Amino acid sequence: MASLLVAAGLLWLVTARRVRAARGPAAVSWGRNALFLAGLGAIAVALASPLDAGAATHFSVHMVQHLLLALVAAPLLVLARPLTLALQASTPATRRRLVLLLHRRPLALLSSPLVAWSGFALVMWGTHFSPLYEAALTNPGVHALEHLAYLGSAMLFWSSVAAVDPSPARLSPPARMLYVFVAMPPMTFLGLAIYSARHVLYPIYGLGPAALADQRLAGALMGGSGVLVVVPAASAVLLDWWAREERAAARADARLDRRLGLGGDPS
Repeated sequence: MASLLVAAGLLWLVTARRVRAARGPAAVSWGRNALFLAGLGAIAVALASPLDAGAATHFSVHMVQHLLLALVAAPLLVLARPLTLALQASTPATRRRLVLLLHRRPLALLSSPLVAWSGFALVMWGTHFSPLYEAALTNPGVHALEHLAYLGSAMLFWSSVAAVDPSPARLSPPARMLYVFVAMPPMTFLGLAIYSARHVLYPIYGLGPAALADQRLAGALMGGSGVLVVVPAASAVLLDWWAREERAAARADARLDRRLGLGGDPS
């Protein structure tokens, strides 16, 4: 895992350097580089640190692992605008093919806000209330697929929220705020369902009071993460909306000033 993350980081930096050399320093800001590397760092903490070993014996640690992938790594990677970098680094012919591919029905459907939101909620609930959870703890291949599902579904979800990469379906700022807020109930209710369970849901962690207490901690982490992440995300969308409105107003004022200037001497 560590070697894959290092390779991904090096690939990003080399590609970004080439784009900056060809298009100028503003083409790929250092902030985007930092966001991508921070996203890889969050994945490393989740999957290539002692946290991964603890996930096999403690439900709460496993929950932290999933939340790091879905609520930290995924939005950081999305905000780095990886699709934009791929388009910037492509030749004109390849760029046209990529844009056409994005608008083909399968990919357009997969990245649509409704499907992305549904997939995110389905992964959250399905992995916790199905045989998949315990299978992931005993089968490394299933565990890897589970992590991929968390990261992939979360990136699709956050792509609709951030709206920074090209997409065939883009939400308006008010719709983006609503989209973020309606993601909170599934996470909150999932956390509540786990927390309020009166029996151990996953016997692989044990059957005593300690296992039940650890399970309740995991439920509290899931339920609380919805508020801790969703509210700041909605605030960021609101600030972005405000900034866009101010820029639009400034452009409108500039056009009006030019028209008045063309009308002759205002005195």
